[in-house]
Amino acid sequence: MFSKILIANRGEIACRIIDTARRMGIKTVAVFSDADVKARHVLMADEAVHIGPAPVVDSYLKGDVIIKAALKTGAEAIHPGYGFLSENPDFVDAVDAADITFIGPSSKAIRAMGLKDAAKMLMSEAGVPVVPGYHGSNQDPEFLHAEAEKIGFPVLIKARAGGGGKGMRLVETSDDFNSALESAAREGQAAFGDPVVLIEKFITSPRHIEVQIFGDGFGNVVHLYERDCSLQRRHQKVIEEAPAPGIGDEMRASMTSAAVKAAKAIGYESAGTIEFIVDGSNMLRSDGFWFMEMNTRLQVEHPVTEAITGLDLVELQLRVAAGDSLPFKQDEVQVNGHAFEARLYAEDVSSGFLPASGNLAHVEFSDMARNDTGIGSGDDITPYYDPMIAKVITHGSTRNEALNKLSGALSETHIAGTISNLSFLQALAHNVDFVDGNVDTGLIERNLDALTMQAEPNDTVVAIAMITVLKLNFCDPDTGWRLWGSASHLVTMFSQAKQYVYRLVLLEQNRINLQSVDDERTAVQLDVISHDDKGITVFVDGIQFCAKTACFERGHEKHVSVLIDGQTFEFVLPDPLASADAEAQSANAIVAPMSGVVRLVEATNGAHVKSGERLIVIEAMKMEMSLTAPCDGKINEINCCEGDAVEGGTVLLTIEDEN
Repeated sequence: MFSKILIANRGEIACRIIDTARRMGIKTVAVFSDADVKARHVLMADEAVHIGPAPVVDSYLKGDVIIKAALKTGAEAIHPGYGFLSENPDFVDAVDAADITFIGPSSKAIRAMGLKDAAKMLMSEAGVPVVPGYHGSNQDPEFLHAEAEKIGFPVLIKARAGGGGKGMRLVETSDDFNSALESAAREGQAAFGDPVVLIEKFITSPRHIEVQIFGDGFGNVVHLYERDCSLQRRHQKVIEEAPAPGIGDEMRASMTSAAVKAAKAIGYESAGTIEFIVDGSNMLRSDGFWFMEMNTRLQVEHPVTEAITGLDLVELQLRVAAGDSLPFKQDEVQVNGHAFEARLYAEDVSSGFLPASGNLAHVEFSDMARNDTGIGSGDDITPYYDPMIAKVITHGSTRNEALNKLSGALSETHIAGTISNLSFLQALAHNVDFVDGNVDTGLIERNLDALTMQAEPNDTVVAIAMITVLKLNFCDPDTGWRLWGSASHLVTMFSQAKQYVYRLVLLEQNRINLQSVDDERTAVQLDVISHDDKGITVFVDGIQFCAKTACFERGHEKHVSVLIDGQTFEFVLPDPLASADAEAQSANAIVAPMSGVVRLVEATNGAHVKSGERLIVIEAMKMEMSLTAPCDGKINEINCCEGDAVEGGTVLLTIEDEN
């Protein structure tokens, strides 16, 4: 076994690998960029090496620099995690050439499955069913359009080197094909350095079911059963589970057999995943699944497989890479119960799931779940990397038990300081179809309005927020004491762009009245039972409420976050001296909705534009977004160029209204 390994990654996956290595007595070397100097994975590792500036192309994608770090520190092997260089065969060759072990498959296997078009041809030859489509090399737009017409709409355009939904576009009509093709190719080039696409028939009511396989250097390949990853948003997985609901023994046997056959066809070693698209329109059947792609690496959602099999996939990777054979045979791998994983992201659900960046003022996870994370309170979510906060994983003897645990764990998770998808995940965990196991990749889109509905704080929540931000000390008997009358505080706060103005009146025996300023009507009366820096317990009309709270400051603004009954509400007390940027508030300006990089500027000074016309494309956290003209008019000023890194709120372009 290795005595020291280098982890060519960051965030939660680097931390997760370190956990297993530490348990096995293996020393670890972390690598980090300028943005990750104080990151959790750096602090956890035995050693750490700086590899460059924050952008991934200057740090985590610099294979030569990472290999030098391994040689310098005496690391015998490199674990790539997922993403970054994990599926780069040239990096694997360079690692081998440096006489370092790559903890993963061979470069030959990665090349065989790395391009979707070639992989589908290989799988078809191996007898694995594939989705109808065009997987050839002709990239002429007119030819591809004609192929799409032959296949029949709707179709999926997919970057052949893609993954994680990047470079993928669903096209429902012929008129939309050309613009979708252009966008998919450009995103494929930006993300993977390869603009080549393939076209596939879009399966209606599709389910995304994948099989975890594992091979060693002695020709042994086993499957570790399947995972259902159908709950997706923009082709990004949101909640995964294992095993797949509704799958029968015959279907499972057919699918796992096809997955093992696919892995053996390329002599696969280490952890890998065979992904299938499944027709979920009329029950699951053994002839209703098709090969989609293979991920030649450890998957983000591998913890659910670990939960139901009791295996540590990272440990298996390390042992196989060190030359061991698999320590078990297929019939020794059994399914135990059910597991879920929810991906907790820093993203603004109400604004179309835009990635968010900023400082995580407070992070608190539930003891009810396994929480894989690479960050903690006080850490930053930067625009340079994936905005994942954590993976919340639960396991139970039945699907209902595991799902109840997931719901409970999410309701106890407290995130403050940045916007997250926590409430969205909670709503999804309670969706009737999901609870019943009736899942497909369109479930989220069909229920989007209900899933993204934002709850408004009631009077009790507002009162708790005001008590917290005032830092009232109810252990002090003099709190609220006045010789004449009652002590009171006039407080103005904002939440979700709504203003809350109330007078907080302190009465005897820790009793609080929240009064309307207009008519002095009591909105709610609370009896404070306990109050400290972590939370508050109150009685309202004889009912007890317990809330977790967190206060922090941004600039001159005070913020307070309240977690109560599984819902999180954030309030801000604005700086009264701060002035709004009038230009940014103008209806005639295009403002960067998030920090990111300008990828395309289609506007020119003085040009006349129509409302809704695309003028700028911005990319942040691996997602591309088009910004359109807010009105008819003439372009007055362009404040950005292609390649510029811009902060959220920056005015990128202004338009002179000619009406």
